[in-house]
Amino acid sequence: MRRGFLQCGVSQGLAGFSSPDERGRWSGIDVDYCRAIAAAIFGDGEKVRFRPLSAKDRFTALQSGEVDILSRNTTWTMSRDTQLGFDFAGVIYYDGQAFMVRKSSGITKAEQLAGATICTQTGTTTELNLADYFRGRGLDYRVLSFEKNDEAISAYDQGRCDGYTTDASGLYAERLKMQRPEDNIVLPEIISKEPLGPVIRQGDPQWADIARWTLSALLNAEELGITSENIEEMRESENPLVRRLLGAEGSYGASVGLGPDWVIDIVRAVGNYGEIFERNVGVDTPLGIERGLNALWTDGGVMYAPPIR
Repeated sequence: MRRGFLQCGVSQGLAGFSSPDERGRWSGIDVDYCRAIAAAIFGDGEKVRFRPLSAKDRFTALQSGEVDILSRNTTWTMSRDTQLGFDFAGVIYYDGQAFMVRKSSGITKAEQLAGATICTQTGTTTELNLADYFRGRGLDYRVLSFEKNDEAISAYDQGRCDGYTTDASGLYAERLKMQRPEDNIVLPEIISKEPLGPVIRQGDPQWADIARWTLSALLNAEELGITSENIEEMRESENPLVRRLLGAEGSYGASVGLGPDWVIDIVRAVGNYGEIFERNVGVDTPLGIERGLNALWTDGGVMYAPPIR
C-alpha cells in the first residue's frame, strides 16, 4: 500500500451496503468494512477510495488490480472461489434471494409468478437462481436483465415486468427508491443462500490475512462488548480475551504486518460489527432489518469469528 490509500470496489449504489450521499460521501456495511481495513493498515479509516462497479465489471476490476479488494455485496460461491483466482475473506452478511411484486397484482406466493416477466441484474447469482427456481418447478417465465441495478428497478417501477428479484436486503433497499414504495411487497419465500463477503485476489497471503482478520476483529469486538464509545476504557480491561484483541498482550498485529493498535484503530473508525449493522441496515434505519442470521452465535445467529490467541 505504498500509494497511501486503499482502493475499494463497491456497488454503484445500494442503500445500507454502499451508496454515496448528495456530497459524495459513501456509507454502508461494505463501505465500513473497507474503512476498517484502511484503519488497520494506515491508522486512518478515511484513507480509502471507493470505485463503483457494476456486477458485470466487478471481477475484471479485481483481477486487473484496478481495485485492491471487492466489497460489493458479492455472494461466496464455489466457482468464484476456485475458478476466478479469488479468495473470500469471510461472510459479512447472510442474505437470501426473494421477489418483490406490486400489491395490486394479488400475488402473495412466489409460485404464483408462473408465466410472469421478472426484472433482475445481469451477471449475478440472482439471475442464475431465478432460472433454477422456475426450471426446478417446471414453471414458465420471462426475464428482463439489465447491467445496472437501477435500470432493473426502474423497469419494474415502470410496469415493464411483473416482479423484481435480488437479495432480500436489496429488495428493501431498492423499494425506497420507487415512486410509491408502499404499493409494493416483498414475498416471504427465500429461494437461495447468499453469503455475501469481501473478495481479494489469490497469491498474497499477508493481504488475505489482513482482510480475513479485519472481519474477525469486528465480530470479536462485538462479542467482547468493545464499542466505539468504550474503546478507551476497554484498553484497561484485565480480561485476557480483550487484552489480546486490543494488543495489550501478544503480538497478533505484528503477525500480519500491522501495528499493535490495529483493532483499536478499527473500532475507533467504524465501531464493532453490531454497530456497523445497526447504523446501516438495522431496525432504526429506513431499511429496518432485524439481525436474524446476522446476529452473533451467542445471540441465536450464525456470526462467529475465530478467536485471537
